[in-house]
Amino acid sequence: MTFRPLTDHDGAAIHVQLTPLDRIDGPALDNLAKVWSDLEARADGSFFLSWLWIGHWLALLPPAARPHLLTARRDGVVVGLAVLCPRVVWRFGLLRTRCWMLHETGDRVFDRLFVEYNGILADRRHADAVTTACLRWLGERLTRSDELILGGLTDAAEGAARRVAAQTGHSVQVRMADTTQWVDLGRVREGGESYRAGLGKSTRAAVNRSERLYRERGGLDYRIAGTVDEALDDFASLETLHQASWQARGEVGAFANPAFRPFHERLIAAGVPSGAIRICRVSAGGAPIGYLYNMVHRNKVMNYQGGFAFEKDNRLKPGLLSHVLAIEDSLGRGEDCYDFMSTAAGHKPLLANAEQPMNWLVLGPDRLSRRLDAQWRQTRGVLAETVKRSMRGWAAPAKGS
Repeated sequence: MTFRPLTDHDGAAIHVQLTPLDRIDGPALDNLAKVWSDLEARADGSFFLSWLWIGHWLALLPPAARPHLLTARRDGVVVGLAVLCPRVVWRFGLLRTRCWMLHETGDRVFDRLFVEYNGILADRRHADAVTTACLRWLGERLTRSDELILGGLTDAAEGAARRVAAQTGHSVQVRMADTTQWVDLGRVREGGESYRAGLGKSTRAAVNRSERLYRERGGLDYRIAGTVDEALDDFASLETLHQASWQARGEVGAFANPAFRPFHERLIAAGVPSGAIRICRVSAGGAPIGYLYNMVHRNKVMNYQGGFAFEKDNRLKPGLLSHVLAIEDSLGRGEDCYDFMSTAAGHKPLLANAEQPMNWLVLGPDRLSRRLDAQWRQTRGVLAETVKRSMRGWAAPAKGS
């Protein structure tokens, strides 16, 4: 059902509608792929708003998910798209709340695929107006017991959400606060020195010492999988190392999630031929010491997962060295940045030269139960982060674990 249109800064009407995606396979999925890909070419959305991610996400949705397509049109042209799933939750076991979740399902296992840089896929010519219009349209239709769950937002999307809250009288609670850190490769080039030259003295020494020790084993090799089969083989090896290191710390690791491997095997098979998925392997003397699962989108590299062969000799830093080699490779390719994304890891502040907040928000009518729930989640998040920091070392915690 279409409601009262909002307008952009030029006064043009932006019509928004939300319709159930009753079928998300076969011809219906093919048709949505065309519409989504057409807008994607006119938008500046992140990898997590690309059809490569969204299409496979839709194809593997849990049976209980009820996806709805949010569509914004301006002069009859699609200028905004997003997928929302409704989910009923009970606050403190007593209060019924209907949640509308942006590119999430409410299924705790499936959602551990972990979307970041989230928002509305919007035509770049009207991006702010479209995002604000879509969120306001949703916000105006929230009842007293409804809320909008907006996870892993970009800065622009969070700004739009906060504007909408002010316009509608709703409140915004931060469910989880985090920070993304990355290497701005343009800044490295402007400095006129090598990437390593800009690292802290102790970090640079640790990287160089680790590289020297590995080379003494018979050479060091950095390789990017060139075929789908090679990439899938490396992904399986990454899983082995990843799970071993996490289980050694008493954690389950990302691959314990039953949704993780099927989704990413599909993503790898589709993304490797185009270069959107980059599986990197680092070997010393012919033996693998590290694997990186990276995503490449609009000249930006995002590190999603890794697996490293840790040893008793703590002078050997397989994770740190693998990332440095990947960063240097990206620098040589002329790419813009190497992004560690939001999950905390010991290497991030050592290797990054830029950062920004990334938050998980709840938007809805102000209620005491929502404020109490947000406070509880924040407290729980602080405690969990304290535990993680004590265990972190050089290994990045598992996205989706």
